[in-house]
Amino acid sequence: MQRVISGAGRFFVTGGILILLFVAYQLWGTGFYTAREQDALKADFTAELRDAMTTTTTAGIPPPPPPSGEAIAIIRIPKIGLDSAVVQGVTIPDLRKGPGHYPDSPLPGQLGNAAIAGHRTTYGAPFNRIDELAVDDPIVVRTLEGTFTYKVTEQLVVTKRDVYVLDPTPTPTLTLTTCHPKFSAAQRLIVKASLENDRSAEPTKPRPVAVASRTDRDKGLSGEESERLPTLGWALAVAFVGALWWLVFHRYHRWTTWLMGAIPFAVVLLGLYFHLERMLPSSY
Repeated sequence: MQRVISGAGRFFVTGGILILLFVAYQLWGTGFYTAREQDALKADFTAELRDAMTTTTTAGIPPPPPPSGEAIAIIRIPKIGLDSAVVQGVTIPDLRKGPGHYPDSPLPGQLGNAAIAGHRTTYGAPFNRIDELAVDDPIVVRTLEGTFTYKVTEQLVVTKRDVYVLDPTPTPTLTLTTCHPKFSAAQRLIVKASLENDRSAEPTKPRPVAVASRTDRDKGLSGEESERLPTLGWALAVAFVGALWWLVFHRYHRWTTWLMGAIPFAVVLLGLYFHLERMLPSSY
């Protein structure tokens, strides 16, 4: 009986350690990737700004749509210390780089409802503190068309199905979306802002695009269902390598044996964390 209790204790302690390591991977490990991507995105956007100042476009001809994952703006919110490049798109890979612009919404500064989604607890957590924003707090967005200052008008919490917050508006509006509460994707936290003095950019005739359904608009904020099977496979690999490591170490109780087992175990564990993170909601 004592052996069973001892074994159960080791099992739960090991499980707790693995969970803590995964939390650390999400909260801090993913931030390194985003920081590197942000540096590159800001450098690219700065170069585009220089080119835009020396390039003349033909009036009435819309520019090509920005490629998914490329920087389209810099968003700054002084109150919460946010200074981040905004990428085009809200797919899971896009949001790993930083806040993402909904492709079927106008660009910030233009007429209509420009919508941007972002992580709240992982991948740099750009929208971690947007719940602190109050009415009239400024949000500054720099695009290739100019610098636009919005003032916060309201903050609300909705269900993840309430994508009406992304619907078009007759005036220049900015909508920020993220998951709510922190460490959960049960709801959506929404911050709405209006363009100060309504100095919107010159509207351009948009290229025809397929209008996304209400469900598809929020699809990028959900986890990837295709990752369920790989996650299960990596979990089994972790269990197998861990068990084999434990058996060999108990038979050959030497530090070299422990080190030889630790390396492959760390590899499969990182593989599990990678796929498990992809399975979780994107704005988690």
